[in-house]
Amino acid sequence: MTHKREIQGNVVKIAGDKTATVLVERRVMHPRYHKVVKRFKKYLVHDERNELKVGDLIVAVECRPLSKTKSFRLQTVISGEK
Repeated sequence: MTHKREIQGNVVKIAGDKTATVLVERRVMHPRYHKVVKRFKKYLVHDERNELKVGDLIVAVECRPLSKTKSFRLQTVISGEK
């Protein structure tokens, strides 16, 4: 069994058929100033049933590469649009 990475973030864009762009925020300690700063990264997530909308909070799980840049599948939708 391999460990699959899970990411949690907000849908910021519906990028074509069965694909959504998810913005993931993480908080890290700055090495010099010892202040908590936010770091952001965007991931492409595979949405098999085209159920996502902009603003949804989701959990995605890592999978085999589905395209050049898409390696996550939708697992659950935590909350709908705000």
